[in-house]
Order: sequence, then C-alpha cells, then structure tokens
Amino acid sequence: MRCLEFADAICDTHLPGLLDALSAIPLADLERPGSPALDLFRRHGGPALLIPKAYGGIGVGPVDAVHVVRAISARAPSLAVATAMHHFSVATIFTLADSLRSSGLEWALLEGVADQNLLIASAFAEGNPGQGILNSTVTGRRVEGGIVVNGSKRPCSLSRSMDLLSAGISVVDDAGRRESVVLLLPAGAPGVSIHPFWGTDILAGAESDEVRLTDVFVDEKLVMPATVGGQGELDELQTVGFMWFEMIIASCYLGMASALVGRAFAKPKLSQERAAELGIRVETAAILLESVGRLLADGDTDNASLAKATIARYGAEDAIVDAANQAVAALGGVSFISAPDIAYLSAACQCVRFHPPSRVSSLDALVASLSGAVFRIK
Repeated sequence: MRCLEFADAICDTHLPGLLDALSAIPLADLERPGSPALDLFRRHGGPALLIPKAYGGIGVGPVDAVHVVRAISARAPSLAVATAMHHFSVATIFTLADSLRSSGLEWALLEGVADQNLLIASAFAEGNPGQGILNSTVTGRRVEGGIVVNGSKRPCSLSRSMDLLSAGISVVDDAGRRESVVLLLPAGAPGVSIHPFWGTDILAGAESDEVRLTDVFVDEKLVMPATVGGQGELDELQTVGFMWFEMIIASCYLGMASALVGRAFAKPKLSQERAAELGIRVETAAILLESVGRLLADGDTDNASLAKATIARYGAEDAIVDAANQAVAALGGVSFISAPDIAYLSAACQCVRFHPPSRVSSLDALVASLSGAVFRIK
C-alpha cells in the first residue's frame, strides 16, 4: 500500500534499519512482555527522535512524526504505544526549554536523553472511563529543597524499561490549597516500585503495569509549574504536550489499522469499491493527524488549536476503528481464524478509544468551544 510505503520511507530516513529489524521478528514475539522491540528502538536511536538537533537529537518535526509512528506501529504496536508516552514527555520538556520559565536544566536533560538513549515514562492520566486527564492520583507536599510524592499510576507504559518518569501531580499545602506541577524523577529513585497490572495479551509489550511512588523525594530543580487560566484553560506547556499526545497516540493506532488494510489490499479478489472505502477511511485518519502536526509546526498552540487537535483525534479515532473493521471483513472469516496476527491487530485497534481525554468527558467542553467559549480539557 503506497501510503504505508511513504511512511516507511520517512521512518527509514530518520531511524535507518529499525523497520527491517522489527520485520524480522514475528508479531507475537514483539507483542509479548519482555519483547525485544524496546531494545531495538534504543539501539536505533529512537529516544532522540523528537529531540531538536540543538539538543543533540534527530529533530523530527511533528508531521514526519505521524508517519514514523505509523510505520513503527504497523510492525510493533506495543512499541509504538509505549514510546508515545516517551515522545509526549520529550515534547513537554523541549517546550519548557524554549520558554521563559526554563531553568536551564531542561536542555541538559534533553542532551542526556539523546546521548544515552534514555526512555521517559509518563504518569499523567488514568485509563478509567470518564476520568479527567488532569485528575492525578499522585499527590505531593512541599518540603525543604523539593517535593515528597505519593500515589500510583496504572497503567503506566514503559514501566519496566523507563530511565526517567515524568508526572503531573497535585501539590497540597497545609491550608488545603492545591497547585498543579509537572515533575521528572529517576526511575531508580528510592520509593519507586513496579507492580503487575496489565491483564491482557493485547499490547502487553508496552509494559503498562503499575508504578507506585512511596515518599519519593523530587528535587525542586526537577519540578515545573503547570498552571490553569482564569477560565479553566491550560497553559502553553500543557497545551503543547496534550496536542503532541493526541497526535502521537492516534498515529499508533493508525499504523495498526494500516497494517490490516495493507493485508486486505494484498488480497487478489478485493473489489475496487471495497479497496476505495478502505483507503478513504485510513487516509482520512492520516490527514486529520497531519493537520495537528501542522498546527504544532506552525506554533499554533493556543486554546482554539487544542480544541481542533482534540476534534481531529476523535475524528481519526472513528476512521481508524472503521478502517480496521472493514479490513477484517474484507479479509474474511478464514483469514481471521487462520492468521492470528489479523485477530490481534483488530483487537488492538479498538484500544484507541481508551486513551484520555475520553470523549464523554470532553463533550460539554467541545460544544462550548464550538459555540465560542474557552475549551476546558478535563
């Protein structure tokens, strides 16, 4: 399929050899716990993908990032989902590094990630229906020199391979006042522990287990303020981060659906009508996600752009699920029964709906935004 070949070419340009290495391994082996995929991602320089060249990274822009993630996910869905959280964290850090709030530490962190191929996990939103993306289950209290953090994040992708953990937390003072902050801490810090949580074989290679934080001290230098405006709008740091997340996570599932559609296109008796419908659905998702990438590339990261990115994500979500379902129907029952990869990819595509912000939690805000109000993400 030409569109996937285009994505492959972009991925090969930035991460040469990675797709060939992944293609040499059966999908079932890539998707199991302890998969070799994350090690291959490190060895091919994947952690530096989005880090600007000024900080020692590869410097891939947001539009190309859509295609790179799509290509990777078509071969290793769990790898794409796991590293989506790394990319989200990196985007947040380099946004801060370029802002007036920068402490000067951010550029050193980015250079360290690029130079040492470090992976950053992300402890932000939970995977619970209807729960807001900003409703953190991790809290902190200020002490001399930093913050002491307690709580847990489940599921937390990259939990067993992470070198660093980024987290959005609520800090409560003695008077009960709450302050939102973003922090970064070493995975090996005292009080950080990993516990089994993921109970399905689908996307098991993403290492989405529970990370518990018990009296973990985080130095003040690794704490970044995350504010909310007077009308409930997010600040630039959070807005850029969420736009990147929505684009990247949906691109993961675009890759999975593209793999199914590619298999359907290879079927000799596929009708022109069905092929056209498959192409329309999967490329609709790609065009929507590219549009988010262009907003980011052009620096259009205000509240209205966040609303557009959220709408694009939900539109892409619908197109991805529809394309996957149509591809399975085109492949037929015998293929579904005899080729385990088809059933696996079909099931994995359905998970696109589980990532925050949930559509239910966003409906009122989207309607208000379409009517001219501020978009308040939950």
